[in-house]
Amino acid sequence: MTATSTQPKHEVRDLSLAPLGKQRIEWAGREMPVLRQIRDRFAQEKPFAGIRLVACCHVTTETAHLAIALQAGGADAVLIASNPLSTQDDVAACLVADYGIPVYAMKGEDAETYTRHVQIALDHKPNIIIDDGSDVVATLIQERQHQIADIIGTTEETTTGIVRLRAMFKDGVLTFPAMNVNDADTKHFFDNRYGTGQSTLDGIIRATNVLLAGKTIVVAGYGWCGKGVALRARGLGANVIVTEIDPTKAIEAVMDGFRVMPMDEAAPHGDLFVTVTGNKHVIRSEHFDLMKDGAMVCNSGHFDIEIDLKSLGAKATEVKDVRPFTQQYLLVNGKSIIVLGEGRLVNLAAAEGHPSAVMDMSFANQAMACEYLVKNKGKLEPGLHSIPVEVDKEIARLKLQAMGIMIDSLTAEQTEYINSWTSGT
Repeated sequence: MTATSTQPKHEVRDLSLAPLGKQRIEWAGREMPVLRQIRDRFAQEKPFAGIRLVACCHVTTETAHLAIALQAGGADAVLIASNPLSTQDDVAACLVADYGIPVYAMKGEDAETYTRHVQIALDHKPNIIIDDGSDVVATLIQERQHQIADIIGTTEETTTGIVRLRAMFKDGVLTFPAMNVNDADTKHFFDNRYGTGQSTLDGIIRATNVLLAGKTIVVAGYGWCGKGVALRARGLGANVIVTEIDPTKAIEAVMDGFRVMPMDEAAPHGDLFVTVTGNKHVIRSEHFDLMKDGAMVCNSGHFDIEIDLKSLGAKATEVKDVRPFTQQYLLVNGKSIIVLGEGRLVNLAAAEGHPSAVMDMSFANQAMACEYLVKNKGKLEPGLHSIPVEVDKEIARLKLQAMGIMIDSLTAEQTEYINSWTSGT
């Protein structure tokens, strides 16, 4: 779509969806009090005045509140999708029509369109990049070296993106600061665990309407996201098997009460498989051969590479849609494998992503990380930087306050004790 004289340039599915988008954005805002307080402060202080900002995110109702907060702070912002199936078209329309934010995102956009939108974002000549998977930063480094001088820094909130940024820094190509939002306590403890846990199962249920009680669910990966999925699956009555490559995480899964085994041993048992590793081809050709007829596979890692769909396609005599976001692969051996959400993030492809209450803290981290970059322009070394502890604690304090929960404070005697080494037995 081209913009009218009163609208910014944009590419969204249908601007007539804006009223529904606004209604849903307002509903999400009911459970985002921390970001609302930050937005109100930004509106007064304008920390991003004169700053060009690009956000590559899942375009959801929660992301809308982040974009609105950044705009309130004076940012000249452009928003693009970070995943072809995660955009909520009504939200994208509302941000353009009601808030004047340039958005380039459509649910179901092809790879060519996605790549073109990344280039449009970089045409904005950003000073700050909010990335979700590090595609924009990687493209900047590979194709737009001349623009790096304009960059104050970037923020990243996915495990996948952090892995890529570390590799960039190791290779000597990350020459500006990057804020590690993903590892903030108020992000991964809650977003990765409770958000991914609930939204992944939400996506599976919406796509299939199957009863999870009594099913054997194989969770590949026992990081914070895997823990969340495993705990929620058990809570719905499933028998959970965990696969891992890290011995410490495997012990943790065992002591949390889950069976742990390699994927080739788990494959014959699983009714449903969920990958949450951030790595490539966790479920491969040999695993499909071992699966039972009608086994379902899905992914909640950032990219659609955890399930080797190319090898599955090579085994198939037919692929057909059986429900929205649900495809049946009929195999040469007579069995069938069900793939949900095309192997992409099932919680966003088939559902609405994380609940707004948990994204409140994640996006508070994003907003305050951007502010930290601006305030410390020219002072931070290239490479990854943690969210300052005081920022992390302030976000937690604001969340508790909004929930009406009080906690204790140290007494003077307790403060003295924990700062002293002379008191013992």
